Amino acid sequence: MSRNKNKKEGIFIGHPKGFGFVEIEGEEEDVFIPADDTGSALHMDRVEILVKKEQKEGKRKEGVVMKILERGMPQVVGTFQYNHNYGFVISDNPRFSKDVFVAQRDAKGVRNNDKVVVKITDYGNRKKSPEGVVVENLGNSRLPGTDILAIVKSCNIPTEFPEKVLRQADRVPDHVLDADREGRMDLTHLLTVTIDGEDAKDLDDAISLSREGDMYHLGVHIADVSNYVQGGSALDREALKRGTSVYLADRVIPMLPTRLSNGICSLNQGEDRLTLSCLMDIDRSGRVISHQIAETVICVDQRMSYTDVKNILEDRDEQAKEKYRELIPTFFLMKELSELLREKRHHRGSIDFEFPESKIILNKAGRAIDVRPYESNVATRIIEDFMLLANETVAQEYCTGDYPFVYRTHENPDPEKVESLLTLLHNQGIPVQKKMARITPKEIQEILEGIAGLPSEAQISRLTLRTMKQAKYTTECSGHFGLAARYYCHFTSPIRRYPDLQIHRIIRDNLRGRLQREGKTEHYREILEEVASQSSICERRAQEAERESDRLKKAEYMSYHLGEEFDGIISGVTGFGLYVELANTVEGLVHVSTLRDDYYIYDEENFELRGESGHRVYRLGQKVRIRVADADTVTKTVDFVLVQEPE
Repeated sequence: MSRNKNKKEGIFIGHPKGFGFVEIEGEEEDVFIPADDTGSALHMDRVEILVKKEQKEGKRKEGVVMKILERGMPQVVGTFQYNHNYGFVISDNPRFSKDVFVAQRDAKGVRNNDKVVVKITDYGNRKKSPEGVVVENLGNSRLPGTDILAIVKSCNIPTEFPEKVLRQADRVPDHVLDADREGRMDLTHLLTVTIDGEDAKDLDDAISLSREGDMYHLGVHIADVSNYVQGGSALDREALKRGTSVYLADRVIPMLPTRLSNGICSLNQGEDRLTLSCLMDIDRSGRVISHQIAETVICVDQRMSYTDVKNILEDRDEQAKEKYRELIPTFFLMKELSELLREKRHHRGSIDFEFPESKIILNKAGRAIDVRPYESNVATRIIEDFMLLANETVAQEYCTGDYPFVYRTHENPDPEKVESLLTLLHNQGIPVQKKMARITPKEIQEILEGIAGLPSEAQISRLTLRTMKQAKYTTECSGHFGLAARYYCHFTSPIRRYPDLQIHRIIRDNLRGRLQREGKTEHYREILEEVASQSSICERRAQEAERESDRLKKAEYMSYHLGEEFDGIISGVTGFGLYVELANTVEGLVHVSTLRDDYYIYDEENFELRGESGHRVYRLGQKVRIRVADADTVTKTVDFVLVQEPE
């Protein structure tokens, strides 16, 4: 009986050094698997393990892999290495720690250093390497774009649309048909603008705004993709399979064919477009007094960029102000309402993590020639504030109406992680208060305000963010912790997110009385759990690809600066070294073995490395000067060494 209790099933997460961990559903802590106890388990395999009884005090549980239940990686992406009459593939994912043997007949003529996809035919064992067959050659690893394509393939992100899907997209008209205007509210008379990045081609959202006395009339107009992508069609099934568009350093992999995403579904200037509009009347306190969700037709008057709107509002660009002179009062009204809404959200406890994102500049050969911080500004905040309000307003109507729906949910953070964070903050001398057993968004907001201006502000903000759970899609309306919102959904980006497209269909069926009359309520209740789950999985897959492509290009950029010195800030402290972040957002590791002036001991509670002789302490937020020692595009890592200053 006790033996069965110690048997567990989970996913094996490999480590380059041969050991691994098993993630068990419903359990917070992973089980450590020493290298000698992994058996033939490989990264992402579902395994049965036996948890060892003799667990040491304060140490994580250890286990032994007993059985492979299901192989997790049917194929591997990596670099082909030729060796006389055979070859082998070194996986790009270091967690898949074994090379895959490829017989000459199965190499399909690939050359040395080509990036390939290899299908595993035999997973081998402890003494024998896995074997495989090359199924796709991605090209020479040194050619432009091959590196990013390898990431895309390793994340299993579809890149090519099936012929049937493209044919269906080709049959969609390139203009609004008269028949599609019937039953819709004509809003083409409204002054309407889009505000997006300069390079954006898939414009989901447009806004209109006016004010009468103390009442703002805000219109958030979202492309009605559901009019062109019918539920259950080949287009729809492919969109669900992709779940989201993926935005990488050198390319966009769209959820929908570009004929739709950049054409009839995009709210292009001067073109009539079908939309779903959330029309809100907002008082001077930022409260939505009344609203209407309607099927509409709009015509965008002006396609604006974030840069132009920012320059107009901050009085920096006389040329832009002259060019858009008639729109200037509207933009200042938008800024006024945006600040009002932001203040209202702040008052209720919405958490605002202000991190600069990375902007990576590539040359025509696909090489990273610059990395810069990309921060939010007045224009990006306007769009964010208006989209958040529309998302909340739509979610509230459909939650209180008890319709089948897909919500964006963010659960309360794990109490143990919160306690660890509070201990760290206390040890850093930062006053923190938590009145109840569970921390509230308002209390986290107060912590962030308490560290404003400190050298370690960005680093502690990131540690705070890591205590948060990951937002996901659900069919239950259980609220959004980070936004301190009781109701929240994703309504505003149906060109690039499947949940938005799905709820647009539900909204249109409701507006047209089809939910009850045609039994669609039951249909949606049957499919939405799968839609929410698949969308969450695809979102995480896209985030991983985006993160990996950024890490790759940052490492590539820093490889051109070996030996150069930069100022940075300690962004993380571990037992094996210090992470240092540069002003351009690149982060690198200073390994503890390179700190040769003393023997350093890791103080976990205070996130510090202390020299045993007591002369030096390295802590979060501390300014340091580093030299770039190494940058590896294979492991996507950057190594620094400290430039020691005399004491």
